[in-house]
Amino acid sequence: MSLENLKIRQELRDLVDAYAYLGDEKKIDQQMELFTTDATYKVYMNGIEVAFTAGTETLQKEFKTHAAEVKTYFTLNGQHTVRIEGSDTTGISYSQLKMIREKDGQHIITDYSIKYEDVYIQQQGKWLIKERIGHFLIIESRTLHNG
Repeated sequence: MSLENLKIRQELRDLVDAYAYLGDEKKIDQQMELFTTDATYKVYMNGIEVAFTAGTETLQKEFKTHAAEVKTYFTLNGQHTVRIEGSDTTGISYSQLKMIREKDGQHIITDYSIKYEDVYIQQQGKWLIKERIGHFLIIESRTLHNG
């Protein structure tokens, strides 16, 4: 593996981690800077497409609406595998995402186990997410008794 490929892999890992950090901190405007302006984002739950968004303007509105309903996000990224073939760069990453919402005076925590499939492109020397598909593979909700 060349030093250039190692550098690209690290930059892409940093991109995926930045997405999680900014999401956890609800810094949606900054998070949108990680996407191309024409990015697409799909969400599948139980193998069924439940959301499709195109363009960062629309994505930003949807993320902000969602973030307003969530008290706390916590993301832990796991494996991240990339395939680099010129400008055709793809990646698969796994994440554990926890969300705490308040409902009827109780804190509800939802745990999501997610597999992301990404397409990355480089624009002006910076890697961005062009396409992201989130496969929400395991979803568990419960009342949080110490929150």
